[in-house]
Amino acid sequence: MFISSAYAQAAGGTEQQIIGFLPIILMFVVLYFLMIRPQMKRAKEHKTMLEALKKGDEVVTSGGLVGRITKVAESYVTIEVARAPDSKGGDSAIEMTFQKAAVQTLLPNGTIKAI
Repeated sequence: MFISSAYAQAAGGTEQQIIGFLPIILMFVVLYFLMIRPQMKRAKEHKTMLEALKKGDEVVTSGGLVGRITKVAESYVTIEVARAPDSKGGDSAIEMTFQKAAVQTLLPNGTIKAI
């Protein structure tokens, strides 16, 4: 009298469940094309740029340091950041060693002279 009768659910409920998940699936697809795919493309371009570094290239590090590459090793690069007068009246290079991953941008040749 106080308890209502329970009935079995009709067939076809799986279609409604799939339609219910459709917006979530579409959000993941949009997320992939707007965020994940471009980030992977930039990472691939950066890796290619790091592999192509050679002596004489002008670069900017992730810390904002501008310089010319003087030595390239497998994981490290040595960058000339300035010229300083030495005790003999000439100039000597001030060089710093960085991990290759710290190189952020490859500059066109001649950029350092223009700065």
